[in-house]
Amino acid sequence: MGILARITSAAKSSNKSNESSLSTGGHGIDKNKVLSPTDPTVINPVNAGSWETVRTAPVNDTPRYFNKTEADALKRVATQKREEARQAKRAYKSLKKLEESDAQVHVAHRNYIKGVADGELTKKRSDASTARHLHALRPEYANLGFGLDRAENKAQQRIDELKAKVKEKY
Repeated sequence: MGILARITSAAKSSNKSNESSLSTGGHGIDKNKVLSPTDPTVINPVNAGSWETVRTAPVNDTPRYFNKTEADALKRVATQKREEARQAKRAYKSLKKLEESDAQVHVAHRNYIKGVADGELTKKRSDASTARHLHALRPEYANLGFGLDRAENKAQQRIDELKAKVKEKY
């Protein structure tokens, strides 16, 4: 759903159960959702990741002689792996920068969300204050209404008296 659609539909929808839950101190904050990983494979204390490593050549645990062909082949592989290692280092550096950028966006978004929540609470405080003020005005309005009812009754009574006097004369 686009942001404009959300903005225009937000004013139309109201969730009564959430309002009553909020008014009783309830919440919808699930710690498992809050602390759930951003990706199932992300590294965290529960998922320490793989402890595998890179090993191009097997460990040579016993001394041995190499012939010229083997030595030349190993030299070519070593040169190739040195270049691949350089490129891997560049790639991992870029991946790290991507993670840092993603984290900055995440933090900025969460700060925005906190601001929205703070703004919502400020608005609700204002609404509650206005509602309390309006409740405080109710007795005065009731008094005004009773006064108008009395005035209407007195006026009607006086009109009825005048009508009766007019009928007596004729």
